Amino acid sequence: MEKHITTQCKSAFYHLRNIGKIKKYLTQPVLAQLIHMFVTSRLDYGNSLLYGSSASHTRKLQMVQNAAARLLTGHRKSDHITPILRDLHWLPVDKRIIFKVLLLTYKCIHGLAPKYLCSLIDLYRPSRPLRSGQTMQLARPNTRSRFGDMAFTTAAPKIWNALPLDIKTACSVNSFKCKVKSYLFCSHFNC
Repeated sequence: MEKHITTQCKSAFYHLRNIGKIKKYLTQPVLAQLIHMFVTSRLDYGNSLLYGSSASHTRKLQMVQNAAARLLTGHRKSDHITPILRDLHWLPVDKRIIFKVLLLTYKCIHGLAPKYLCSLIDLYRPSRPLRSGQTMQLARPNTRSRFGDMAFTTAAPKIWNALPLDIKTACSVNSFKCKVKSYLFCSHFNC
């Protein structure tokens, strides 16, 4: 895991340096597009596997995102990053990881994900009629280790069950993405 993150960060910083060299020749929309193509895509690559990993892992990726935000907006390294991320409407890396897990979970529930992922989660079905049976809860398996808690089988139900019902019942993938991003954004930035 450490090697993967280090490689991703090195590659992203390499691209950020190169984009920074040609920044004065680019318009703002083109600069944003380049940053999304070469940097943000690397942050999102396989990030659902990082759920539950140590803060030192996500901190490295967060440093890349912060550098990309500063390059895009022209802020100095000494400027506080939270208002910059809020203005760009970018989720921090740890929330991006949660977003990815939730998106995969939504796709599994609605049969839009590969079968091997869909087979890893089950809807909660109480043995008798209960109100909780109507809330689209997922059955959460018991684990005995921290690594078991990091697995998709356990992490997906934990995160999914904490969502409000109106987000879980979104009618389309795009609607779900918008609602989840807004929910995570507001929970992080206290809006």
